[in-house]
Amino acid sequence: MTVPTPAPTPGDTSWFMHDRFGMFIHWGTYALAARHEWVKNREQIPDDVYRKYFEYFDPDLYDPREWARTAREAGMKYVVITSKHHEGFCLWDSQYTDYKATNTPCGKDLLRPFVEAFRAEGLRVGFYYSLIDWHHPEFPIDGIHPMRNHPDALKWNETRDVRKYAEYMRNQVRELLTGYGKISIMWFDFSYPTNEYRGMKGKGRDDWESEKLLKMVRELQPGIIVDNRLDLPSEMADIQTPEQFQPREGVKIDGKPVVWEACQTFSGSWGYYRDEYTWKSPEQLIQMLINTVSCGGNLLMNVGPTARGTFDDRALDALDVYAQWMRLHSRSIYGCTQSEFQAPRDCRFTQNGKRLYLHVFAWPFRHLHIDGLAGKVEYAQLLNDASEIRMTTPREGEANRETLTLELPVRKPDTVVPVIELFLA
Repeated sequence: MTVPTPAPTPGDTSWFMHDRFGMFIHWGTYALAARHEWVKNREQIPDDVYRKYFEYFDPDLYDPREWARTAREAGMKYVVITSKHHEGFCLWDSQYTDYKATNTPCGKDLLRPFVEAFRAEGLRVGFYYSLIDWHHPEFPIDGIHPMRNHPDALKWNETRDVRKYAEYMRNQVRELLTGYGKISIMWFDFSYPTNEYRGMKGKGRDDWESEKLLKMVRELQPGIIVDNRLDLPSEMADIQTPEQFQPREGVKIDGKPVVWEACQTFSGSWGYYRDEYTWKSPEQLIQMLINTVSCGGNLLMNVGPTARGTFDDRALDALDVYAQWMRLHSRSIYGCTQSEFQAPRDCRFTQNGKRLYLHVFAWPFRHLHIDGLAGKVEYAQLLNDASEIRMTTPREGEANRETLTLELPVRKPDTVVPVIELFLA
C-alpha cells in the first residue's frame, strides 16, 4: 500500500508539510475582558462600552523575544498571529483606521517587533486576518454581530456598504504583505454565507470580494500559503483547516487527499480566559500532535496572551510539555506523515522514508505485536535513548507469520508518549 500524496497547491506547502507544528496566537483588547475572544458577541456589547478595553490596553510586559524563544523550545517551526480579530482592533500601525495599538496607552506597533523576534528564532511568520469586523462602520450587521438584536439594526444597515469594507480589507492586507518582509501564511477567518438572522444575511465570497482579495495576496507574496476560509472553491486554497477536533484520517475533498492543518487550543477558548478550566492534560497535548501527523496533517496550537503581554503559567506549562517531549522525539514529527502500515491498537504510526515511528499511547506488558511487519524491519530502538528493542518473528509453521513482536521493557520509559523507531528493510 502506498500513501496518497496531496496534489501541488497554488502556494508553496513543501516546507509546511515538513515542519508539521506551529504556534497560533490570539491577542487583542479582549484579553482585558479575559472571558473569551468572542466576548463582544456573546454579551452583545456596544462599541461605546467595549471601548474601555481599547482605552486601557497597555501590555507593558510584552516581550516578543521571550514568546519566540518559548515557541522554538516547544518545537514549533512557524507562527500565525491575529493581526486583526473579529473585534476589529489592529496590532499594527495601519493608516486606514484609528482602532489600532499605536492609539492605545501602549502607543506602538506590536507586530513589527513580533515579526523580527520570531524570525530571529528561525520560525516562519504568518498573519491571521479576520474577514469579520464588529467595529468598522461599513460592516453590515448580521447574525453574529454584537448588535444583531438592537431594534435599529436593520435601519443602520441601510447606510452600510460592504463594498467599502471589502476595499478597506484589501488596503489593510496590502499593508501587512508589503510592510513586514516575506510572509509565509495568510490565514483568513471566516465565511458564513448561509447564516441568516432576522432578515440579516451572512457573508461570503461576494461580500469579501474574495477572488480580488486572493489575487492581490498571491501577487504581493508569491508562494504564500492561504487557508480555505474565503468561501472559494477548495482548489484555490492551499490548506484545509479543521478546527477544534481531531480527524480520524487524512482530510480529503472529493476523495482526494489535501494539505491540512488542525487548529487547536490548550483550553476551551482562543483568547486569554482567566476563569476557564478545561485545560488539556500532557497526554492529550502530545497525543493530539502525534495523531495529527499520523493522519498526514499539521498542528497549529494556540496561545492566548494576557493583557500585560505575557503567556500565563498554564500556557507556559503546556508549552513545556511539548518542549520536553520534542527535545527527544522531534524526528518522529518533522518530515513525517501518515504511514502505509496499520498501527496496533492504542498506537499511532508516523513515517519518514524508511524510518517508521511507533507512538505507544498505552504501554503494554512485555510484548507489542505488529501485524504485517514480519521480515520488514532491520532494527528497532526506543527513540528517547536509542536503546535497542529486541524483535522476534514467528518460525516456520507457526501461526501469525506476518506478525512482528517487539520485546519491551516492563517499565514504561519516563516520557508522556514513548516512541519506538523502526528501521525498515
